[in-house]
Amino acid sequence: MDAPTTFPDADTAPQPPRRGDLTSGPIRRTLLLFALPTLMGNVLQSLNASINTVWIGRLLGEAALTATANCNIVMFLVFAAVFGLSMATTVRVGQSFGARNIDAARRSFGTGVGLCLIVSLVVALLGWALAPQLLALLRPPAESQVLALTYLRVIFLVIPGMTLTVMISMGMRGSGDARTPLYFQILTAVLDVALNPLLIAGIGPFPQLGIAGAAVATAIATSIGLGGMIGWIYWRDLPLRLRGRELRYLIPAREELRFIVGKGLPMGAQMLVISGAGLIFIGLVNREGLVTAAAYGALLQIWNYIQMPSLAIGAAVSAMVAQHIGARREDRVDRIGIDGAMVNLAMTGVLVALLLAFDTPALELFLGSGSPSVAVARHIQWLSIWSYLPFGVTIVLFGTLRAYGVVMTPIVVLLASMYAVRLGFYWLAYPAMGTDALWLSFVAGSAASLALTLYAYRRGTWRKTMAARIQPI
Repeated sequence: MDAPTTFPDADTAPQPPRRGDLTSGPIRRTLLLFALPTLMGNVLQSLNASINTVWIGRLLGEAALTATANCNIVMFLVFAAVFGLSMATTVRVGQSFGARNIDAARRSFGTGVGLCLIVSLVVALLGWALAPQLLALLRPPAESQVLALTYLRVIFLVIPGMTLTVMISMGMRGSGDARTPLYFQILTAVLDVALNPLLIAGIGPFPQLGIAGAAVATAIATSIGLGGMIGWIYWRDLPLRLRGRELRYLIPAREELRFIVGKGLPMGAQMLVISGAGLIFIGLVNREGLVTAAAYGALLQIWNYIQMPSLAIGAAVSAMVAQHIGARREDRVDRIGIDGAMVNLAMTGVLVALLLAFDTPALELFLGSGSPSVAVARHIQWLSIWSYLPFGVTIVLFGTLRAYGVVMTPIVVLLASMYAVRLGFYWLAYPAMGTDALWLSFVAGSAASLALTLYAYRRGTWRKTMAARIQPI
């Protein structure tokens, strides 16, 4: 059962600056203006990863490309916990900010950052030590195993900087500031893209590090971006900056920790469910051989762009609804969810059409014009790309549920759709359809996720139940 949700009393809390207020003005316009910087940042991150993948594929070959695809699944698994904690921090900060209690927002933000630092350091150390065992679970093709281990171990050392960047960015979005994280995502992406070929190939004075060079480039770019963002926060005196006695907020407080961990772990579990399904399916793909595995690795890079609108709008909906809950403006919550779903459908639909129209040149960027994986990837895409339309709406609706502290319903939906429906479809259809059953299972699972989410959302009992549990501090 979901734990009670609490937020500061708006009547007694001090009044923060109006900067970052998401509770006034036209809903669709406010949502779009707030979501666009996040969307641009997500696109930049994916573009950064895609360009780096192009460098790896062109300079090091398909075995290295397959190695990074396997490592990215592992990293997604690692970041699931961080996503949950940072999303819970966003909600907590948003509720406090909506209630105009800036000190409570800083307490929540400090606890989130301090907790993230502790967790990320532990994960980095364990990840370095257990990297061989993690890759053994994936069973990557033999040609890519050594490359995958090298890449993964270096990336684990970057975990603290990357996770702190995510936590700080998400906390700032809870305060209605999506532009500051974007500025430093741009800086990080530019540095990463520029350094990748230099460190992979050893151009000029740079050492030739091979696949490890890609990970080292990410480490350097992430460190500079994180340091720059922290400096900017203090130079501009942004609302969530911590000074003097407020630095004690970095020591996780029991009250804040109860909310962030209590809500964040189930939110992270949602991502674990997704990444767990990804681990299973990449293992199934690896069974089909190197050509299919390389095709799927390239598609994962392209498909990142299709899911960007739903992730950005879902995060914006969570922050916006959280502020409305804190401000006692729940009369606008349904419209926020509906507008978010409609905007997402339009954006995702356009991206699907563009990617289908230009699929061959897009895939050749990663695989080369002569690669046999291109034809395989085109076939996969035409069968499975449609899954992002219903699943994108599901993610947006999850944003509203998260803001209310409803965290178990999404887990149930994901378990049912990604395991019972998707895996069930695959195992039943594979004898008759072969590998195509794998790709069509994505569509079946996404349709089931939307149907289940709409059923849970329209019942309405979750809103009444959670509203009854809201307790002013």
